[in-house]
Amino acid sequence: MRKFGLLTIFSLGALLATWSPALADSCLTAGCHQPISAMKAQHEPVKGGECLSCHVKQSANHPTPGAKGFKLTATGAALCSQCHDPFGKKTVVHAPVKEGDCTSCHNPHGADGRYLINASDDQTGLCMSCHDSAMIKQKYMHGPAAVGACTKCHDPHESNTKGLIRGTVRESCLGCHSDFAASFKTAQVVHPPVQKDPCTLCHDPHGSATPFMLAKKMPDLCIGCHSGFAKKLEAKVPHKPLLQDAGCGSCHSAHFAKAKGLLPFDELTTCLSCHDKDNLGKPALRNIKKELAGKKYLHGPVAKGECKACHDPHGSDNFRMLKGAYPSAMYVPYKEGMYDACLGCHEKNLLRFADTTIYTNFRNGNRNLHYVHVVNSRKGRSCRVCHDVHASDGQKLITKDGAKFGDWKIPLNFKLTETGGSCAPGCHRELSYDRKSAVSYK
Repeated sequence: MRKFGLLTIFSLGALLATWSPALADSCLTAGCHQPISAMKAQHEPVKGGECLSCHVKQSANHPTPGAKGFKLTATGAALCSQCHDPFGKKTVVHAPVKEGDCTSCHNPHGADGRYLINASDDQTGLCMSCHDSAMIKQKYMHGPAAVGACTKCHDPHESNTKGLIRGTVRESCLGCHSDFAASFKTAQVVHPPVQKDPCTLCHDPHGSATPFMLAKKMPDLCIGCHSGFAKKLEAKVPHKPLLQDAGCGSCHSAHFAKAKGLLPFDELTTCLSCHDKDNLGKPALRNIKKELAGKKYLHGPVAKGECKACHDPHGSDNFRMLKGAYPSAMYVPYKEGMYDACLGCHEKNLLRFADTTIYTNFRNGNRNLHYVHVVNSRKGRSCRVCHDVHASDGQKLITKDGAKFGDWKIPLNFKLTETGGSCAPGCHRELSYDRKSAVSYK
């Protein structure tokens, strides 16, 4: 057996005294670090009374006035990594983590909230102590940001995605918006940005002054990509919904839809979802749905459900947002180009010749009766004096009810024969026409 001298035994005793355990029952006394014991969630070493896991004694006597009796076993992140796996392996690292300043967010002894942070489920106070609080003071807030659930979307330490997003932006968003994810998979028409770009291309992930947390108000947001539609905002006759708060979203789905053009329904149904009222606009527009109901004859584009064949759905410099010129008045002296809206589809030479045998069947012999009625320097009549432009119970869309003339609807009393016809409107006596054997007027 090895024998120790008196000096050796004394030295060993002094060394053991220096290394005497600094346990919780001695550190957390009423006179010393007692407040730590009152913390709701304690750090595991504290909870286990293992103060020397992080602290090392450097003075024989503690406390010693004017001196520190203990020092940390390591500094910064090196101290924490003695137990915890170190961070810094991913492409984006939170600044405090990168600097090794773990205690900027975590209390090393304990806290009132989980993960040694002095915050409940609402992390607003903690995160906004460094980040700009303006992002959480917007009129329209993203749910997690509104309740301070910052770490629902962001990893507080590191990530491979910009902004410390958990996974990709798409994965993060669809993780909550599961109903959207399910519909997206079965959608027939998908907005290209939704297919390939992050949601944050259009939405602010924290909050915005604009509904749906849009980065900009509509239609400015849409024009950022669809620049060709910018001119429509300056059109003489813009589509009014485009200028309202919903903007483009009044007619189009921003994400996906069943119909072409991201419309919620087929084109005609979409248009008639608004144009089915007697009081739409000031002055009120016609109730087109009512005009179409039960009619025997439909204008060709209407029969195909194509309103945009004649109208520009965003805006136009022409009357009623028509794609070509058309007079707004019932009577107007004719000029070349005045009826481009109609003659873009109908015979372009219809109104160019007083006499013809090929450009119209509405003639008396070879006398062009379209020319007679429309190309009149004193009182040229627009198409709608005789025709209903959307639908009619009369052949050739000849109006049955008559054209509105102030408080009166002018009756036409039109009759059609195999080679001509007749009419007895309120503007002249009954007159007949025949394209094979011209009728003589007396």
